[in-house]
Amino acid sequence: MLLRRTATLLAALFVVFVLIAPSDLDKFTFEAFLRVPLEALVGVLVLVLVPDRFRKPLALAGGVALGLFTVVKIMDIGFDMVLYRPFDLVLDWPLLVPAVDFVDVTFGRAASVLAVLAAVALVAGIVALASISVLRLSSVAAGRRPAAIRAVALAVVGCVSLAVPGVPVYSDAAATSVVDHARRVQAGLHDQEAFAAEASVDAFRGQPGLLSALQGKDVVITFVESYGKTALDLPEVSAKLAQGNDRLKAAGYTAKSAFLTSPTAGGGSWMAQATLLSGLWIDNQQRYRNLVASDRLTLPRAFREASWRSVGVVPGITQAWPEGDFFHYNKVYAAQDLGYTGPRFGYATTPDQFTLESFQRNERAKAQGPLMAAIPMVSSHAPWSPTPDSVAWDKLGDGSIYRTMPSSNDPPESIFGRDPAAVRADYGHSISYSLESVVSYLERYGDENLVFVFLGDHQPAQMVTGEGASRDVPITVVAKDPAVLAKVGAWKWDDGIRPGGTAPVSKMSDFRDQFLSTFSAPRP
Repeated sequence: MLLRRTATLLAALFVVFVLIAPSDLDKFTFEAFLRVPLEALVGVLVLVLVPDRFRKPLALAGGVALGLFTVVKIMDIGFDMVLYRPFDLVLDWPLLVPAVDFVDVTFGRAASVLAVLAAVALVAGIVALASISVLRLSSVAAGRRPAAIRAVALAVVGCVSLAVPGVPVYSDAAATSVVDHARRVQAGLHDQEAFAAEASVDAFRGQPGLLSALQGKDVVITFVESYGKTALDLPEVSAKLAQGNDRLKAAGYTAKSAFLTSPTAGGGSWMAQATLLSGLWIDNQQRYRNLVASDRLTLPRAFREASWRSVGVVPGITQAWPEGDFFHYNKVYAAQDLGYTGPRFGYATTPDQFTLESFQRNERAKAQGPLMAAIPMVSSHAPWSPTPDSVAWDKLGDGSIYRTMPSSNDPPESIFGRDPAAVRADYGHSISYSLESVVSYLERYGDENLVFVFLGDHQPAQMVTGEGASRDVPITVVAKDPAVLAKVGAWKWDDGIRPGGTAPVSKMSDFRDQFLSTFSAPRP
């Protein structure tokens, strides 16, 4: 008897917890669970009122549905922690492939297989547990129909009589979540058509005179990983930007800065990079796949067609990368092509300073004509610790100098097991290192014919930004040639490499058209 009652109690607690639990870990408070789940009351009524021959199949179906709902809620929590949004049942499944690939590359094939098997076992276990729980509660309630109906009635009366404005005593969170997901599913099913319509319009396709105002210039677009607006509020980053601004002025540079709204947050760097380079809003993997299968005019392709040598320096790529053909790079430098023999620092395969030095050594130092490069740097990728030290440029060599520094290959998710204050401090330090690499590169290798653009790809995880942060990231254009900055001046961006609080904000997908319009010959 005691065992049965304990099983019933545990089943009830499990069902109530799943129905009430928020999809945001920040809202997991004691008060959040002091509510009556309306979905449970409806479920009890349905199961005690239906004929006995339908009760068990209905309870089993409900249990399976509850189990799948639990899995989706876990995915919602994970996505909210990292990407600031719920899991999309239509568009987010392809994101699981890069996650498995990351485990494969970082920890080996055996680890990735075990991770997949563990995930499948977890899903099956949750669905089984939910089904057993609902079947158990259904059996108990059906055996005590009058008592179950009275309990539901008392719960409803209690919810009504105890209701106080601003102090909820009941919860419909599960039903609300199901409705929200249904709406996202509907939107996701139509997203491919919407994207096709957006991609069909390209005012610059086939236009003569593209980028004519930059003839003879080397143009470098550098993405600083996780460099979001939040970073500007950190004392170490703010000081680094102020110092870097003074140093660049002393070296003869002028800079203009603003903000771009990224299509993603917390992760998904490739989508932000594709958004900036293509001029299309890429906020899910389906859009990314459709983009790279298209014939869209990207900035690298525009430069290549205008007689620049176009290169991609992508230290985060450790496997085959067919997307390089879509961007129309003359040459792609993946991690293994940079000549680095040092250790990994967290996620980063190559320190940012070494990445820039390798680009300089392999391309700019040998260039026979104008060069365009897109360089996504990775040192400021989570988990943001450890961060390499800056090194004298002539001491970088093959990177073996980094072996004297503390290093690791901790995965990005390791930040969730650490003190948030320490994570924020490490984040600020890694961004400062990346900014130092950019400023120092410009001081050492910059000249009158270099136009350097650096920007963030997305904001960091919510552990750093806090809840409700924007998706805005800083962007800066640096050059010595006054003619270049005069054209950028029409954008009304702020002076210097740190945009102010009232600096212009535009969508990241608008940058391609703005850049091409500014630096191309007027349309005939």
